[in-house]
Amino acid sequence: MSTQNLWNQIKNSLKLKNSNNALVQMWFEPTEIISIDEDTGGSRFKLSVPSELHKYWITQNLLDSIFLEISAIYGKPFQIEFVVNEVSPKSPNASTESTIIGLEQDNVSLTSSYSQPAVQKSKDSLNYDYTFSTFVVGRNNEFAHAASFSISENPGGNNYNPLFICGPTGMGKTHLLNAVGNQIKEKCPHFRVNYLSAERFLNECISGIRRQEMDKFRKKFRQDCDVLLMDDIQFLGRGEAVQEEFFHTLNDFFEKKHQVVVASDRMPKDITGLEERIRTRLEWGLIADIQMPDIETRVAILKYKAERKKLNINQEVINYIARISKRSIRELEGNLNKVKMFSELQGLHITIDLAKKVLATHDDTTAMTISEIQKLVADHFKVKVSDLKSKSRTKQLVVARQTAMYLIKKHLDKSLVDIGRAFGGKDHSTVINALKRIDYQLTNNSDLKSDIKDLETRIHNITGL
Repeated sequence: MSTQNLWNQIKNSLKLKNSNNALVQMWFEPTEIISIDEDTGGSRFKLSVPSELHKYWITQNLLDSIFLEISAIYGKPFQIEFVVNEVSPKSPNASTESTIIGLEQDNVSLTSSYSQPAVQKSKDSLNYDYTFSTFVVGRNNEFAHAASFSISENPGGNNYNPLFICGPTGMGKTHLLNAVGNQIKEKCPHFRVNYLSAERFLNECISGIRRQEMDKFRKKFRQDCDVLLMDDIQFLGRGEAVQEEFFHTLNDFFEKKHQVVVASDRMPKDITGLEERIRTRLEWGLIADIQMPDIETRVAILKYKAERKKLNINQEVINYIARISKRSIRELEGNLNKVKMFSELQGLHITIDLAKKVLATHDDTTAMTISEIQKLVADHFKVKVSDLKSKSRTKQLVVARQTAMYLIKKHLDKSLVDIGRAFGGKDHSTVINALKRIDYQLTNNSDLKSDIKDLETRIHNITGL
C-alpha cells in the first residue's frame, strides 16, 4: 500500500468516527502526509499542518486518536512529526518547522519561528490578522467558534441568521466577526462584506438624516452589502430613528437570505432601550455565548501570544500570568506585554521573580469577588443578579440565592454580615439558614449537588485555584 493510500485510510477512518464533530473536521481536515521515514527508532510519520495553531490543537485534542488509528493499521513502532507550513497573507514564502512526537506526549514542543505581522485592514474594514487560524479555541468559546465557522462556509444558507455573539468585553467577539468576514471573502470573493461598529452605523444614519442623504445610506447597507457584521450592537439602544433603519435593514437581509452577524456585551433582552421588534428578530437566529476562558485555555493563548512575540518564557511564568489574568483576554495579553517591556528595558531574562515583581498589583485577583460569584450563579440558574439581591421568594430564586451565599462563604470566606449586605441587606440569620439548607441539600439533592459541582469547576477554571 502506498504512503498516500495508507494515510487516506487512516484519515478517513478518524473523520468517520468524528463525523458530527465540527471542530475535528475543521482542524484535522488540512492535515496531509509528507512521508513515512525509517530510522533506528522505527518509523516516523511526517505530517503537514497549515499553522502552529493546527499543530497545537491536534496535539492537545486529537493526538491519542491519531496514534490509535495508525496503530490499528500500521502495526509497527512509530513516531509522529508535525511540520508547520504557514503562509502569511502578504507573503508567498512558507516558514516551516517541525515537532517530533513519540508515543509519549510529554515532549510536545510548540516553539514558533515566525514574527507577528503588522495589523492590516482591508477595504471592508476587516482586520486581516483576525482569522479562524489565529483564534484559540477553548471550552469557553468553542460553540461560538463552531457557529461562526459554519456561517462562513455557507453564509445565509442556514438557520443561524442572525448569529448573535454575546460575551464580556475583551473575550474575542471582534476577532470572530472579522474571522467570519475574512473567511467569506476568501471563499467567495464576489461577496460584499461590510464590517462596522453599531456606533458607526448610528453616526452614519444621523449624518444621512441631517444631510437628507438617506437613499445613499440605505443603498450602502442594503443594496451594496451581502454580509453585515456589526460589533457592539448594544449602542443601538440610544436612538429611535437609528433603530427604525436597523429594523428595516434586518428585514431586507432576511428576505434576501443574506447573512447578519452581530456582537454585544449583553443578551438582546438586556440591551437597554432596544425596541421589542428588533429584540425578537435578534433572538430568531442563534445566540452564542462567550465567557472568560478557563485556566487551560488561558495558558494556551499565552503560549501562542508568546510565540508570536518571540518571547523566551518558561512554563512557570506562563502559568502564573494565566492564573492572575482572569478578567479578559485583553488583560491576559496586557500582562504579558508588561513583562516583555520590563525585561527589554531592564535587559533581564523573564523569570518568575521578574513576572511577580512587574505584576505584583494583580496578585489579589487570583481570588474572585462577591459580584463575580453572584454573576456566575445568576447565569447558571438563568436569573438576574438584581433578583438575587431582591426580596423575591420564588423557589428558583431562593435556591440560586442560597447557592451563591454558600459559594461565597466557602471560597471567599466572607463574614455573615458581608454576605448579607451583598444580597440586599439580608441579616446574618438568613445567611446562616441558607448555608445550613445547602449543606443539607448536598446530601439529599443530587441535582443541586451537580449544579454546585459545575459552579465550583467554573470557579477553579477562572482562578486556577
